[in-house]
Amino acid sequence: MTITLHSHAPKLLEIQGVGPDSAAALLVAAGDNPERFSNKASFAALCGVSPVERSSGKTHRRRLNRGGDRQTNAALYRITQSRLRWDPRTQAYLERRTRDGKSRREIIRCLKRYIAREIYRHLQSTIAVNAASETAA
Repeated sequence: MTITLHSHAPKLLEIQGVGPDSAAALLVAAGDNPERFSNKASFAALCGVSPVERSSGKTHRRRLNRGGDRQTNAALYRITQSRLRWDPRTQAYLERRTRDGKSRREIIRCLKRYIAREIYRHLQSTIAVNAASETAA
């Protein structure tokens, strides 16, 4: 499986916290036609990490979209948990947002959206590389 991952999306496995299982789930979600994602928000909606307003009275909050691909959402959660445990930048972000008064659940929501944006950029660069190699052949 990792040979296939390296041939289709070599830079995806280089992202902090992305293992072969998570990368495979992300590539399956992108499908054969990743150009269908017009922007990073549409990819986030597919992954189920687009924010949805959840406000009542005086409180204004956001929650994650419950729609989308559950396996992709689970892969993003695994990547987030891995980063929270091993990545010093993510740990510093957690501490800073906790001091700002955010709950751990809200912080994980923000991290999943950030990771989805990062993966979208890598998928788009993969599309560009694959398109260039097809035109050259």
